[in-house]
Amino acid sequence: MFDELLQRFMHMFEVVAAEGHGSVWMVLFIGFVFGAIIQWSRVDKFEKIAGFAMLEDMTVPKMLFFAIGFASIFLYVFIEIGLAHYHVKPIMLGGLVIGAILFGVAMAIFGKCPGTGPISVAEGRIDVLVGAIGGIFGGLFFTWAYPWLKPIMGPDYGKLTLPQFFEGQEHLVVLIYGLALIAVAFVIPDIEYLDPEDHEKKAEL
Repeated sequence: MFDELLQRFMHMFEVVAAEGHGSVWMVLFIGFVFGAIIQWSRVDKFEKIAGFAMLEDMTVPKMLFFAIGFASIFLYVFIEIGLAHYHVKPIMLGGLVIGAILFGVAMAIFGKCPGTGPISVAEGRIDVLVGAIGGIFGGLFFTWAYPWLKPIMGPDYGKLTLPQFFEGQEHLVVLIYGLALIAVAFVIPDIEYLDPEDHEKKAEL
């Protein structure tokens, strides 16, 4: 069983390596930029995630809407001119519903998302490290149990994208979609929960 699990694990790296996502240095650079933005906005703090869940802090949704809208437009432009490419994953309804429930429950308990968790670990948060290790074992279990879980992942609706529903108007659809998300980011009320540490920093400024 261990050999089979190891083979699946190594196969995962082979698949990722064959995707052609760019050089390791480019991936590292993007990771550093992402980490710097998270550090600047402090959305890796538990108070930000919990505040969002209780509608007492809107920093996370404002950042997400803006980032997705901005990235949607420019990623599409880069793909059109041949400087980038993406791999559309199939919409598997069962997997999406179950995965969304697990993601929401884990995020409510953990107070982190997969992006901010590693940043908190780098800051020395031992509690987050425990959760990250749990996530790794969860991934290993999913890899091992995938043959048994596969029947409940469907139905498979294929690799669908929004622009393909508007043939001939793809560029306009992407532009409207991206600008709409950016507009939502600015419309969301600017509410921020400040803990004692935040108040001290503001007082120092």
